[in-house]
Amino acid sequence: MAAPVQASAGCSADEALARLKAGNERFVGGQSHVPHLQEEVLADLAMGQQPFATILGCSDSRVPPEMVFDAGLGDLFIVRVAGNVLGPSIHGTLQYAAEHLRTPLFVVMGHEGCGAVKAAVASKFHGAAQRDRISILLQNIIPALDHVDPALPPDALLSAAVLASVRYTMQALQTSDEGQALIDAGRVKLVGAIYDLQSGRVRFLD
Repeated sequence: MAAPVQASAGCSADEALARLKAGNERFVGGQSHVPHLQEEVLADLAMGQQPFATILGCSDSRVPPEMVFDAGLGDLFIVRVAGNVLGPSIHGTLQYAAEHLRTPLFVVMGHEGCGAVKAAVASKFHGAAQRDRISILLQNIIPALDHVDPALPPDALLSAAVLASVRYTMQALQTSDEGQALIDAGRVKLVGAIYDLQSGRVRFLD
């Protein structure tokens, strides 16, 4: 049996995941308790950071991970990009988190109603045209939709596409040389998640 993934600060991957789940429960229940910043907190953080989890999430303004997980400054290392897609700079940032910050838990978090995924669905299944730079972004999402049924009702189709996109990004991380080495060595744990805009609840994937 593999040893639990452990962070440099002494927090295991399972403990980190439990902290995220507990924080989201506080957020959903209106009981967020992150205090106002104090000078000594800022002074400590200025000396260095030891986040307990890395989050790859969407840039959507309605999905701020610190609030969603009721986390304070220095708790989470966050990478946000439309559609929570991978690219060279994203890969590099995540590798930095693994190698230098040694966060034990990596979360790929999509969200219901994602505009980037919706645009990818429109491009793949309906031939919708997009501006050049947006099209480049969507090329990181469209391959995830290969096994999504385009005959689904619109809302169900978008939900299925969001889930497929998260799993596609997770697979890309798991099968990369550096990701596979970190997971095989028990250095990190990778999980997927979907944020619900209406309820504020995060559903962690099996």
